[in-house]
Amino acid sequence: MSEKLIFNCTYGKEEPERATLPFVAANIAATAGQDAVVLCTIEAVWLGTTGGTDGIAQPGLPVLDDLYQQFIDNGGTVWVCGACAKPRGIGDEQLGKGSVIVGAAKVVEEVIAGAKTVAFA
Repeated sequence: MSEKLIFNCTYGKEEPERATLPFVAANIAATAGQDAVVLCTIEAVWLGTTGGTDGIAQPGLPVLDDLYQQFIDNGGTVWVCGACAKPRGIGDEQLGKGSVIVGAAKVVEEVIAGAKTVAFA
């Protein structure tokens, strides 16, 4: 049974609150020693690129760039949806530290293995 927690993030810089909240929750999990992943889909794929979190801040929440770095430093991983990255021209060479492009099969494999998913709508 997997101990992995997958936090889905679909929003980017156009929605700073929605882009930040999955990283807040995932960082709490990573800090507590959990195997935490932020799965970036749709516009959130830009968050996994170098400089992709620059300037994203929602009043009352941590600055996303700082939070992203803390998450990675705490052992978290950012999965960038391959099907979403490809039409946006995002490849491995553009990824930031701690980010990796994954396909849907990887996500399905982890869920079947027992990973729990958390979505912020």
